[in-house]
Formats: sequence, C-alpha cells, structure tokens
Amino acid sequence: MNGYDKQHLLLDNLNTAVLVFDRNLHLLYVNPAAEVLFAMSGKQMQGMRAREIIPCSDANAVKHLERAWSSGHVITEREIHVHFPGHEESITIDCTIMPFDDGGEGALMVEIQQVDRQLRITREEQMIAQQEVSSQLIRGLAHEIKNPLGGIRGAAQLLEQELDNSELEEYTSIIINEADRLRELVDRMLGPRELPRFESINLHEVLERVRQLVKAEVGDEITLICDYDPSIPPLHADLNQMIQVFLNITRNAANVLQGEGSITLRTRVMRHYTIGTHCHRLVARVDIVDTGPGIPQDLQEQIFFPMVSGSAQGTGLGLTIAQSLVAAHKGLIECHSEPGKTIFSVFIPLEIENGS
Repeated sequence: MNGYDKQHLLLDNLNTAVLVFDRNLHLLYVNPAAEVLFAMSGKQMQGMRAREIIPCSDANAVKHLERAWSSGHVITEREIHVHFPGHEESITIDCTIMPFDDGGEGALMVEIQQVDRQLRITREEQMIAQQEVSSQLIRGLAHEIKNPLGGIRGAAQLLEQELDNSELEEYTSIIINEADRLRELVDRMLGPRELPRFESINLHEVLERVRQLVKAEVGDEITLICDYDPSIPPLHADLNQMIQVFLNITRNAANVLQGEGSITLRTRVMRHYTIGTHCHRLVARVDIVDTGPGIPQDLQEQIFFPMVSGSAQGTGLGLTIAQSLVAAHKGLIECHSEPGKTIFSVFIPLEIENGS
C-alpha cells in the first residue's frame, strides 16, 4: 500500500467529515463521514464546486476557503450554525480549513466536526445543576416563609375570637386568607410532594387528552396539529403527571398565540440518546411547537426558574413544575425559540431504573 492509499484509508475511517478541494475549489475527495453529513454520495459530489456543496446559509464559507488559499494559513471557525440537507434543524459545527501541498498545484482540506452533542450535554448539565440549586434555594425560602406565616395566621385567628366588631373581623379574615394564599404559593413553588406512580401508559393517548382539553379551551381559533411516531413503545410513567407536563406547556403556547396560529404536537424515538451524563438506549421525544412571536432572548435561559414568566398574566410556575415532574422521570425539557417558531422538547427515557 503506497502513501496515497494510506492517507485515504486514514481519512475514510475518521468520524469527522473531510473534504478536499483543488485550486479552483472543485471537490477532489470526500470521506464517508462527509457523505453522511451532506446526504450525498461521493460520486454525486465529485467535481462539484464548493459553493454548490456548502450550505448557502453560511455566506462566508467560500470566502474562508479563498482566504485560507491566499494566505496559506490554517483557518478555524467554531460553533457555526448551518443547515445541511437531510437534517430537519440547523446544526452546529466546528470547521478547520488547511492548505497543503498534494504534489501538484496544492489543495485545501476542510474538516467539519458536528459539535451539537457536546454542546447539548454541557448545556443540559448546566440546566440540571441550576435546577438543583434553585430547588435548594426554594426549600430554604419556603421554610423561612412558612414558619412566620403560620404564626401570623394563628395570631389573626386568636384576634378574631376576641373581636366583637364584625367590621374589624373583615380585616382579620383578609390576613388569614392572604396567609393561606401565600402558603399555597410556596407549596406550588416547591413542586409535587408525591413520588411518581409509575405504570405503562400510551404517550399518544396522553397527548390526545391534552389536545382535546386545549381544543375545548381555544375552540377553532388555533390550529392543533398532530405528528405522531406510531413506533414509540409504551412509556413507564405517572399518567396524571405526564398530562400536567404537556398541558402546562401546550396551554402556555396557546396563551402566547392569542387566538392566531398553530401548535404542533410531534413525537419521535431517539436511540442511544444522552440526557445529562447518562446515555439511554431509547428516549421518547415530544416537541410542542408554536408559531408565536418567540421568547425574548434575555428570558430563554431563565424560563424554567420559578416566578419567571414572559406573560403579564402568568404565574411563572407552569414550566418550573413541568421541569420538576419530568426530572422525576429522569428526563429533561429543553427550549429553542426564535420569532415565529418556539419548540419545547420533552425528553423522557423509555426505561426507568427506579420506577418499578
């Protein structure tokens, strides 16, 4: 085996996508990983120009190639968002362009590494850590709030018994009712007290029930679309908690739309999918997609925190409760939002280790 064949064998076995272009930016070589990424065979791509291959959404890509060629220096761009054929959503890549001498007029090697998975794992670890810190903070605050509230309520009841004036009793009633309201609010912030009651449930029956409830509330003003994957096996979960999770998210979406637009309920199966640091063999993914104005950028990192709401009428607890319920099922909720499209993705393992 000569040196040329050894180089090709090495590149063919890389997990990162590799493309080699000539001086005129025509494709000379593409490895199997690049064929998968671009959803085209090497024979189809052979001889194509760079601008025909590289997604047009990255307008600077060809300029980077030309700059690397003219300067003779390696150029690396990190966390570029592009949309490749065969991928439903845009993906994030790191790209390195390296000029080299191939024994002729020279060539450019482009190495593309998809980094969505690493970025997602890091983001999920941060979300889980933030959720744990938030829960600890809320538990501490709840203890400090509920103790004096109990004293205030008790004192108001004793005072009420001593009053002969019914008009003054109205004020003690206000104190008691407000103390009860604050106590209830704190309890809601703490989330569900009961552990999930695991049973085998049909995910699509849960979503259909949610769809019917929301449909009854909004009527025909909002279009509700179902895009279900019938291959999803039964989910081992708490039926009522799952209904609450998807109802909270779907109602939020309906409120944002204000009587105009659509909500899509979409299910898919993810194989060998990592949530946090644990890789699960099968994971159910439920996307709730709305066509609303989107979540403001400054709120996107905080929407799962208690009392954070993008709506003036919202309590800021719906998503917090939903995240807590999903976390009890070893899952996670993620959000991606831009004007005209907001996606809440619920990931739940299809095998629960501690639920049996």
